[in-house]
Amino acid sequence: MAPPPPASMPLGQRLMTLAQTLQFGWFVGHLTLLFCSLRYSLSYITFNSYSRWARFSYRTAFAAAAATYGIVVYKALRARSRAGNRQQPGALSMLTDENVQYLLMALVWLFGRQIPLALLPFTVYSVFHVATYTRANLIPTIQPAQQAPAGGASPGGRSATKPNALADTIGRFVKEYYDASMTLVASLEIFLWFRVAFSAIIFTKGSWILLAIYSVFVRARYSQSTFVQAAVGHGVRRVDALVANQNVPPAARQVWETMKGYGRKFTDSTDLNRYVGAQRPAAKKAQ
Repeated sequence: MAPPPPASMPLGQRLMTLAQTLQFGWFVGHLTLLFCSLRYSLSYITFNSYSRWARFSYRTAFAAAAATYGIVVYKALRARSRAGNRQQPGALSMLTDENVQYLLMALVWLFGRQIPLALLPFTVYSVFHVATYTRANLIPTIQPAQQAPAGGASPGGRSATKPNALADTIGRFVKEYYDASMTLVASLEIFLWFRVAFSAIIFTKGSWILLAIYSVFVRARYSQSTFVQAAVGHGVRRVDALVANQNVPPAARQVWETMKGYGRKFTDSTDLNRYVGAQRPAAKKAQ
């Protein structure tokens, strides 16, 4: 993330400089997503989720999501090109990038039928992206760090600056709730798979295609996210405990073990890293 403009510039010029960056467009996209999600939520809880404003808010939220992840993907490709690597990654290699995955899913939700639950993971991500950008860029641009009073030099000999109370509060919020929120996102994405699967079972129009696409997405998330792996593992252990009950018929336990066996085979056979020859990437948050 680029640093804020120099404090020596006038406020208006600092804001103009900040607004001319792609990162600011990324921030505006996430902020738009938050506002539209809130507007859609109000329509949903008042049973007006298919009103004109609700549909507009839903579509705009995913358009903003697609724009933000598109910016991240574009910046990554541009940085790769500027670094002198003219050979761009192949299609399979790009699909292992979680920002590309979220970009594609945002487009799927944008043009597909409304599923309110699909908004929630994007919304949680946007909360933290907006908070991080506000702390690192917006606050320092509007209120640059001030020098601490005389005698407040740091142990390294550098002059200390006064901490910004709002920036510190945002920093503590992000640090305290990040892991819990990513666990929530993982659980929401898994629950959403069951929501889509239920639509396929009752033969909702286009649901089988959506289930196939979203299954590929969840499989990729499982490969890359320790939070998704933990959520799946927690769910499997809970079902194991349920079927271990003596009151559960042996046939039910056998069905569950068979399902787990097929699940392991599916996981092994759909590991993209086997086909692109790449190592499993370290877990990182989508941007």
